[in-house]
Amino acid sequence: MAQLRSPGFLSWEAAAGKLWMVALLLGPLADAHAVWAHWLPVTVLSMPVYLYLHSRVYHGPYRHLLWYALGMAALGLAVWPYNGVALGYVVSASMCLAYLPTVRQWLLAVALLSLPVGLVSVWMQVSPWIMALVLFASVLSGAGHFLRMSNLRKDSQLRLSQDEVRRLAILAERERIGRDLHDLLGHTLSLVTLKSELARKLALIDPPRAQREMDEVERVARHALAEVRAAVTGMRCSDLAAEMVSARLMLEASGLMFDGELPAGATLPPAIEAPLALVLREAITNIHRHARATRASVRFQPGTELFQMCISDNGCGGLAAHGNGVSGMRERVNALGGSLQIDSPARKGTTLTVRIPLPANGIVDAVQPVAASRSAA
Repeated sequence: MAQLRSPGFLSWEAAAGKLWMVALLLGPLADAHAVWAHWLPVTVLSMPVYLYLHSRVYHGPYRHLLWYALGMAALGLAVWPYNGVALGYVVSASMCLAYLPTVRQWLLAVALLSLPVGLVSVWMQVSPWIMALVLFASVLSGAGHFLRMSNLRKDSQLRLSQDEVRRLAILAERERIGRDLHDLLGHTLSLVTLKSELARKLALIDPPRAQREMDEVERVARHALAEVRAAVTGMRCSDLAAEMVSARLMLEASGLMFDGELPAGATLPPAIEAPLALVLREAITNIHRHARATRASVRFQPGTELFQMCISDNGCGGLAAHGNGVSGMRERVNALGGSLQIDSPARKGTTLTVRIPLPANGIVDAVQPVAASRSAA
């Protein structure tokens, strides 16, 4: 992570790290013994330096974060004797240190920072109880920073792992299609070449036979074209097995228990399987983002006339009939002539049941389901 460019919460933290600076000017004003000429010039000169260092923590190279935080701490120690509120520079630095990669590095940096702060506080005769309170508040706030940053790193790693799985799946599928096309076209084009050469030689000697050979060339070419189109269509279609593997990866990486099963030996027409795979993907994404669940499951009930898919979780429920991607799922199911049923009572989880009518012989050899992990393997 080169920078701490943030989504949401880091942007708010970056803004909050600047708003407290108002107290740098208001604090000394509340002290009747404060001398303007003593604290104001130093405070005003320190403010742009702090703003620069604080901004670099969030937008500069991540490898320099420690130096930016130490710079803020040094600035605070230098200004503190002139303006007591400048201790906030040191507190801000300790919270920024929480963005370090490990708890050990963060706590070690805070412990080392506490040494010069303690010495300066003794020199300034600041109450040790006040300093203990400041240290406690710094560690507590830093812990919140560290946990949020840790979650951000985990989310980033999860997204990267999912992207890598999809990339590898696409690469494997392309290699499979390439092998199939090579096996298919290698033989077919050789046959077309031989028959074309034979027809050319027979064109003047035996025209009727040459015509038959060219008819055979046309038949072989049309057959090869149909097989190539079928292979390319298969490459473009989504696959339920691949979506089940992706669902397991996403949910288990997020700490959810996932129980998914696929029908063994069952084959759906590509025109049905591709939309169902997209419906499954959308439903799993909703569980990951919105359900706040601990368990999720996907069940299939194959048949000769009807194919049923049931997706459930034990989350917060209350899924809107037209929200969170449900409209898109319903449109895909309706386009297949099927139905989508939602059972989502508040705080009792959600169950989506998809029923799709099948054409004659639309599913072959439907038997008892087996674990998705075995099917994917």
